Amino acid sequence: MLPRHHDPILAIATAPGRGAVGMVRVSGKDLKPLALALFGRMLPPREAVYLPFCDAAGIPIDRGLALYFAAPHSFTGEDVLELQAHGGPVVLQLLLARCMEAASQRDPQAGQLVLPHLRLAAAGEFSERAFLNDKIDLTQAEAIADLIDASTEAAARSAAQSLSGAFSKEVHALRDALTRLRMLVEATLDFPEEEIDFLQKADASGQLERIQAALQAVFARASQGALLREGIQVVIAGQPNAGKSSLLNALAGAELAIVTPIAGTTRDRVQETIQIEGVPIHVIDTAGLRASVDTVELIGIERAWEAITAADVVLFLHDLTRAAEPSYQAGDVEIRSALQQKLPSGVPVIDIWNKADAVSTALQPEGITLSAKTGHGLDALRQALLQAAGWQAPAGGSFIARERHIQALRSVDAHCREAAAHLASQAQALDLLAEELRLAQGALSDITGEFSSDDLLGVIFSQFCIGK
Repeated sequence: MLPRHHDPILAIATAPGRGAVGMVRVSGKDLKPLALALFGRMLPPREAVYLPFCDAAGIPIDRGLALYFAAPHSFTGEDVLELQAHGGPVVLQLLLARCMEAASQRDPQAGQLVLPHLRLAAAGEFSERAFLNDKIDLTQAEAIADLIDASTEAAARSAAQSLSGAFSKEVHALRDALTRLRMLVEATLDFPEEEIDFLQKADASGQLERIQAALQAVFARASQGALLREGIQVVIAGQPNAGKSSLLNALAGAELAIVTPIAGTTRDRVQETIQIEGVPIHVIDTAGLRASVDTVELIGIERAWEAITAADVVLFLHDLTRAAEPSYQAGDVEIRSALQQKLPSGVPVIDIWNKADAVSTALQPEGITLSAKTGHGLDALRQALLQAAGWQAPAGGSFIARERHIQALRSVDAHCREAAAHLASQAQALDLLAEELRLAQGALSDITGEFSSDDLLGVIFSQFCIGK
């Protein structure tokens, strides 16, 4: 534990701005002297006390609730003091300053500072204290930030699942199963003279297969959770006046982009996040792709290609009313060729044929036919986007996950595959089998933070809000 983790910390724990209630939170090893200096009395643990919050001269700053949580029965595992006042920024700043002032005073009885080294908390430091004091593991700590940042109801529910320990429980079960199997392998290595084949008797091969099956189930749920957290980036591309802005507006259900009959109206990217079955879809409308001598339009087209090459899914929008025009067909061919050259492999391109309401003939081009004006075909597009994203609602529900969790689970899978290969050769490679199982264990422990470097913790908790 770094020296800074021993300092008592202080922060405003509610969002910036005005509100009905605001909170100042303090966490440290012994906060009784601070409570006595602030209120002239001790506070009963875990009991809300309504009293005045006064400055050093005894003049009330506000009246509110004070709560004292004695260690280890608190969020951080340390003593925690919470002051709940009216949520005005000035009031909360005055309370913050008063706490710092009281901490720097000398206790007349003890003859020392009331609370030495009290300082403002860094981002996420309260949650970091909770992790370091074994109140939560790393996946639960990350779930706190994900719950706060959730952009959809499904993402919030998945984050709550992780915060309750659902993800951690699955990881611990996998780790325990790997530990048992590794013990068998180590026993075989330690006692080679024994005639009993420990691995065959204990069905080591069957155990490993069951671990791999359980790992795949966890990976599927975690992948869906990662999708709920991150969403996918969808870019609408096509020639000018194909209805890209109209499609964005139709998907968003709001007039976000300017729509006119004039080709080239959209000069820059317009982005909106929508949700489909709880999955965040970040939709970007771009400038029409065509040859141009207009400097501003060329900049817009360049930015359009930047967005396209970074997309998870591209919606290639076509205009049904111009589908038979040779010049329009040539433009689409040129765009498709450019997409094939510039897009990374594996990025899906969905052909969308717009303006079905304006065409009387029964055209059935390949792709999805819709009308951004009437809404016809939008449901089919939404389902196509979910399919392209790989969304499948897990039967047991998902838990929120991050890219580092996915990478760690992939690493576990790779080590298990290597272990299975070594197990097949049995005695000739048992030492390598034991090592692969150890590496798989380590990758699982990285997820929950049992073996995490201070650098990794710094990156994770720095993304939290102040006061949490």
